[in-house]
Amino acid sequence: MDVKIPSTVNVDLASERKKGTFNTLELTHFLDGGEEKTNERRDLENFFLSDGQFLDKIPADYLSHKEKYEIAVEKSCMLFRKIKEYQERKGTGSSVSLFSSVLGGMLGSALIKNSTPFSLHYVMFLPTILGQASEDQQYHWLTRAWNFEILGTYAQTELGHGTFIRGLETEAHYDPTNEEFVLNSPTLTSFKWWPGGLGQTCNYAIVVAQLHTQGKCHGIHPFIVQLRDEETHMPLTGIKIGEIGSKLGMNTVNNGYLGFKNVRIPRGNMLMKNAQVLKRARTPDPGLQDSAV
Repeated sequence: MDVKIPSTVNVDLASERKKGTFNTLELTHFLDGGEEKTNERRDLENFFLSDGQFLDKIPADYLSHKEKYEIAVEKSCMLFRKIKEYQERKGTGSSVSLFSSVLGGMLGSALIKNSTPFSLHYVMFLPTILGQASEDQQYHWLTRAWNFEILGTYAQTELGHGTFIRGLETEAHYDPTNEEFVLNSPTLTSFKWWPGGLGQTCNYAIVVAQLHTQGKCHGIHPFIVQLRDEETHMPLTGIKIGEIGSKLGMNTVNNGYLGFKNVRIPRGNMLMKNAQVLKRARTPDPGLQDSAV
């Protein structure tokens, strides 16, 4: 079957495509998961790509590192409004999955070429709260995060430990007297390194740390930690935080570093859907924590 190629396609590319021995539309349906999925994807792409506000006014090569970041923030805000507009148009209701799929897919890369400093808020911060927080914790945190009253990232990778999760060095010691966890980065290699949005953007993070109670280490657990003041955006006491600088690519992700020195958080900031520390520091089996890491 001869598939009509849009007139906007380069003539040389169109000529090569016509030489194909297979039906490109059928292959497209197969890769998308069916004709209906193809139509949904194209409708979504047309809705965003037809909006001229996402076009670059100045080529990125002529911009400074700071200017690229600021434009990415501006475009991200436009993108979030556009996603909500699309959800209202389709009557699908609010869903974090559409944000995650757009930000983490090719469409997001086309709209914001070097990615967005907000991606981990939707791709990791919100999903981890949904998967690891108790119902009470979800009630407390999700609305604020969904409405951008707080902006989060996911701080797991450390300077000395990437995929070796059991080797993470950041520590969270429980203080039963004050019902608080005390977070510390005991070594240089224990600094969180690379989380997107950490540089200047986020004011909260889900921090993966080694849990210690009553002199015993219970392995890694996730904690919600406030990093910056919600009004001034200045780092809180004991928080060492900043951007790691320019990289070979993805420079608008705003990758950062994070260290702790005797940072105290409430007992309730440990995500407690699958494991919890009681006031007297007894810790159930944390076997279900793996789903977030």
